[in-house]
Order: sequence, then C-alpha cells, then structure tokens
Amino acid sequence: MKLNIALLKGDGIGPEIVDSAVRVLNKIGEKFGHEFVFTPYLIGGAAIDATGEPLPKETVEGCLASDSVLLGAVGGPKWDTLPGNKRPEKALLGIRSAMELYTNLRPARLYPALKDDCPLRPDIVEKGFDILIVRELTGGIYFGDRGYRDGKYGEEAYDTECYSRLEIERICRAAFEAAMVRNKRVISIDKANVLETSRLWRKTIHEMASEYPEVTVTDMLVDNAAMQLVRNPSQFDVIVTTNMFGDILSDEASQITGSIGMLPSASLGATKRGLYEPIHGSAPDIAGQNKANPIATILSAAMMLRYAFALEAEALAIENAVDKVLEAGLRTADIAHGADALGTVEMTDAILAALA
Repeated sequence: MKLNIALLKGDGIGPEIVDSAVRVLNKIGEKFGHEFVFTPYLIGGAAIDATGEPLPKETVEGCLASDSVLLGAVGGPKWDTLPGNKRPEKALLGIRSAMELYTNLRPARLYPALKDDCPLRPDIVEKGFDILIVRELTGGIYFGDRGYRDGKYGEEAYDTECYSRLEIERICRAAFEAAMVRNKRVISIDKANVLETSRLWRKTIHEMASEYPEVTVTDMLVDNAAMQLVRNPSQFDVIVTTNMFGDILSDEASQITGSIGMLPSASLGATKRGLYEPIHGSAPDIAGQNKANPIATILSAAMMLRYAFALEAEALAIENAVDKVLEAGLRTADIAHGADALGTVEMTDAILAALA
C-alpha cells in the first residue's frame, strides 16, 4: 500500500517528535510492505515567519490532497504579541475547519509500567483505566456568536452555545461506533439540568441508542464527571461530550495517566483522512535539546494507521513496541523522575528495536 502523508511539524519540539514518528512509520512500512510518502508543509509560528500567515493556502491544499495528516505542535512565546487572528494557534482551528474534522478522539490509558506516576490513590490506580473521550470539535460555544454589548451593568461580553441535531447525531454516532469495538459502554456528558443544548443532546443520543442495542448508554452531568474521573476512572469506557466539556475533561484525564507526553489524539470527519497529533504543546523551553518525549506522536501515528487506513495489525505493532519499552524501564525525562533518561532520538531507537 502506498500512502501520502502530509507532515505539519510546526514549532518548538514539533519537528523532533514528528521526525520520530516518521522513523517509526518507515519501519512499519518495511515490516508490513507499505510505502509512506511524506510531504512537509508549514503551519503555526514557522509559517508566520516564512509567509506572514499561520496557515498558508499551500498547506491547506496539501493536507486536502493527502491520504492523512500528522501534526507536531504549534505556538510559542515568540508569537504571543500577535493579534488573535495571526497567532499560531489560529492555524489549528483553520486546518480543522478546512478538513471538516468534527470528531476528536483522545485515549487516556494508564500504562501498568507507569502506575507509580498516577497521582491518584493506590487502590484507584490498581483498577487501571482505559478511556476514549469522543469530543465534538467544530460546534458549541467555541464557534458560536460572540461579541460585546451594553448590558445591565455596562459593558459585557457574550459567547453563545448552539448545537444542531445533525451535529449531535454525527458525534454520538462516532461514540457508538467506537464503543462497538471496545466494551460497548457510552457515558454521555452534559449539563442538562441547566442548558437547553444539553437537553437536545441528551434527547438525541437516547433516540439513537435504539440503533445500537448492544451499547449501554448512560448520562452524567459534567460537574459530576469531573469528580468521577479522579474518584473512579475505571468506570468509563467511551465518553462523548461537547466541544468545551471535552476540552476540559480530556485535559483532566491526561493528568491522571501520569504524563501528558504519552497521549495521542485523532481528529476525524466524514472521510477517513484525519489529523493526528499529540495533545501536548510545543514546549519551546526544551526544543532542539533532544529532551522531548516522542511517544505521544508515535502513538498518534498508530491511531492514523488504525483509523485512516484500517491497518490494525500495524497500529498494534507500534502500541506493543511502546508497551515493551516502558516495561523494560526505559524513560524520557518527563517520566524518569530523576532517574536516567533517554533523549528523543534514543527513545525512538528503542521503540524501533522493539519493532524488529
């Protein structure tokens, strides 16, 4: 199989971690008989420096013409003084919109080898957890009407939450489909005791449940969900929720895994192309120092193989190699806690050796 991958290396540690994922994908190509063709495009601060725009037209066109897209990270203090529409982060919303990506998948798994890094009580950690958060990505309050106006107490700002039935149906369907290949449990997170959008959300997902009789669907208010994630995370299998709630809860879930440097993500739409990226930032303070943890980006590449190309064996090979390296006690600085740490290149070398 020949596959064309657009590379958006971005800023900070982005180029280093994307290069690591490319090395792993090339190894997978050798092992399983695939050819990956990689084409780099500019995004974020690097694009601003080169073109004056965070998301050049050439980048959008290249991503749309590719079979899938692998992203590093964008942003850094160098560009913090730019106006909002010119900041590197604006490129993320732009590329998601251009690629019509409305579903964000964020796994949060506690690796047994990293259980001592989990901040929760030992009795909670002992149960383990493997959660998939399915977050709506292009609707809700982040994309609603906003502005300033004269209010009861003078100047006020407003942001509007709005969800259509279609938007709810397509993200809930993604959650149902994910649950069917996992443990067939979906917990829908909302605020239906207060918000009309949540009431429509809750009504819609329960109407859809009849299409998936094997899946158990339950509701949970978002404030309770925030508590339950640290009280009993093992109760969750698939979580589906809105853009804002998903943004907050997925960051919370990342912290109980022990390191944000371990977590991949996938952003998907109606096609299988997708945008795959680690959930951490650009970490400009360690950029170019061979200190970054490449595992989240390597696991994002595994998600790309699974969701974009239906290459399950190849995805599992990468995930098993990461497991093997961690079980052997190998660590990068973010998970070494003062012990000997591997650099970005050396950790990638170890994963490649585990793939052999």
